[in-house]
Amino acid sequence: MDLRDYLRVLSRRWRAITALTLLGTAAGVLLTYTAIPEYRATSKLFVSLHGGTDADTAQLAQGNLFTQARVRSYAEVATSPLVTRHVVKQLKLKMSPAALSSKISATAQPDTVLLQLTVTDTGAARAARISNAVAERFTEVIRGLERPIDADSSPVRLSITEPASVPGTPFSPRPATNIALGLLAGLILGAGFALARETLDSSVRTSKALTDALAGFGGPPVLGSIVHDPQATSRPVALRDDMHGLRAEGFRRLRTCLQFVDVDRPPKVIAVTSPLSGEGKTSVAVNLAATLAETGASVCLVDTDLRRPSTARTLGLIRDAGLTTALIGRAEVQQLLQSAGSFSVLTSGAVPPNPTELLGSAQLKSVLRSLAEKFDHVVVDTAPVLPVADASVIASEVDGYLLVVRASRTSRDQVAEALRALRHVGASVVGTVLNMASPKEDRGAHGYAYEYRPQCHTTGRFARLARLARISRPGRTGRPSRLARIARAVRRRRSPGTAPALPTPGGGPDARLAAPVRALAEEAPRPVAVERSVQS
Repeated sequence: MDLRDYLRVLSRRWRAITALTLLGTAAGVLLTYTAIPEYRATSKLFVSLHGGTDADTAQLAQGNLFTQARVRSYAEVATSPLVTRHVVKQLKLKMSPAALSSKISATAQPDTVLLQLTVTDTGAARAARISNAVAERFTEVIRGLERPIDADSSPVRLSITEPASVPGTPFSPRPATNIALGLLAGLILGAGFALARETLDSSVRTSKALTDALAGFGGPPVLGSIVHDPQATSRPVALRDDMHGLRAEGFRRLRTCLQFVDVDRPPKVIAVTSPLSGEGKTSVAVNLAATLAETGASVCLVDTDLRRPSTARTLGLIRDAGLTTALIGRAEVQQLLQSAGSFSVLTSGAVPPNPTELLGSAQLKSVLRSLAEKFDHVVVDTAPVLPVADASVIASEVDGYLLVVRASRTSRDQVAEALRALRHVGASVVGTVLNMASPKEDRGAHGYAYEYRPQCHTTGRFARLARLARISRPGRTGRPSRLARIARAVRRRRSPGTAPALPTPGGGPDARLAAPVRALAEEAPRPVAVERSVQS
């Protein structure tokens, strides 16, 4: 991965990064306002070597080096019980000498004879009082340690050069520092989470990723990429609501690629399936049938998903009379066809207890053969490949499979397993299509639909025609000419930039088929006839 890929990952996971950053900032704010304020008071001491008045320069230099070496050792004595025990008793502190020792820090400045004693406490005045008491007791302890046995005084002298004063502001917490550290920690955690999630995520996100995955195990080509539309549930047919939108153009590209898959023997009966359920295979099948019908060809959509059929619900058609009704011999196929505007639909019918056996029967072969003879294209919506064997059963009756892969959900392993299952039964997979792809992530979903929408300027043309008509008939200024009235009527009827509406898919079955299909759907089932037909 290069820098551009890392930036793309971070932009794709910006929600998680933002959430963790805000969480880290909130933790910093919470820590700041819940922490107990602490104050620091510092006393400074000067360490010198007491010598005679007639000491020369060499002796002073040697004494200075001796004192610097001693200062580093004195810092350890400041926290010893010799100092803390006396201070606790003197100030009557409600803490142990060991607890006081943890509040004291002694530091010796490099190459100097200065020593700093710092005390940290929750009270400002108490911190200063303890620091001064520790400094006084520390000087006494050092003089006692450095005094020879047979001498009355110590050659080392410690002087308090700067006693501790009461601090005005707390040393801790620091709001700005804590919030900045929380924000930085949240940002780093969010970026790490995004990169880890991207590394562990095996789902296919873009058409390029799908192409690379298919190339790894010799899979079929990627024929198209369909962008995600949040309103696809309420607007199932892309050509009906926005015929120049991204989804509509994506299905047109898919139709064109299917026509060029095999020029000598173009697939006529196409089965649309997916590795798992919920990947949008029914939506692809419905819109593929609509785009094929857009060219003027006769198209029939057949719902062979006899476990969870959804074609009738998607298009608003009658489901209970359909494919299973024809398979058990209760009606002819022509009586069960319903109209979805520009193409015909054979719904699933009643859900049977043995869908795999029905799909593998000779009756289904006869139904698909008769539909292939009557229509130019037959689109078959099948069950998913991995959960059940229904999709593989009809492999001998279709010209090819179109595998639907849902972006950011279907994994590479699932795609490979689905292809292996179809190849195991000798099925021909003509191609794959990436469904519900993000237009920002998928570079294959170009924005041509926005740039090449028809721009109709009929309003200005009709206005000019109306002006010319009025000018050509100057004798009738009070009454508009006939051409002007036509222009005004057309301008009111059509707004600029709109295209003629297609027949409404899902608006209801054809009037000639509504009555017999509804009657067959409401007819009581005959279990004996169904069992006898299945056995045949």
